[in-house]
Amino acid sequence: MAHAGGLASLGDVMQLAFVPDDFDAAVKHWTGVMGVGPFFLLEGIHLDGMKYKGEPTDAVFDLALAYWGDIQIELIRPRDNHPSIYSGEYAQVGDGLHHVCILVDDIADAYAACERQGAEIVIEGNFGNSKVIYADPGQGPGGLVEVLQQDSDPNAPDLFAIIKAAGENWDGSEPLRKLG
Repeated sequence: MAHAGGLASLGDVMQLAFVPDDFDAAVKHWTGVMGVGPFFLLEGIHLDGMKYKGEPTDAVFDLALAYWGDIQIELIRPRDNHPSIYSGEYAQVGDGLHHVCILVDDIADAYAACERQGAEIVIEGNFGNSKVIYADPGQGPGGLVEVLQQDSDPNAPDLFAIIKAAGENWDGSEPLRKLG
């Protein structure tokens, strides 16, 4: 049972995220060996108003998303060495788990929970109308928690649902597809 005031009280983990040393090899492993896919690639992402430990950063990254049942798998490829969680101390997990993600209705709840637990906000920013923070609960590399408040516009496409649906009867073709 999750502690009432702990970060787990924000919601269930919906994503496992990795920053592999070899992005292409990771895609091949996840699609070929694990049978997870297809992955959808989003390139050149920079969060609006992105801050790393309170300071603005110009970090840019690519990510690929797929679903393994109800769990989203995210593979991240940093594009530069600007300060971020994808370089430096937080990147020292090799091919292991980098972070998990929880979806929330109100990002303010996540900020409050992080403050109560003494979890440091290491990244914050916006992706379109979605808001995101990454918190370090104090266990160092591999222990980051992403909290995402998705765009609440009912007319916005549900990107996660589209990606999940593509994997439901996936035949192994086009293991890496471009989005946008």
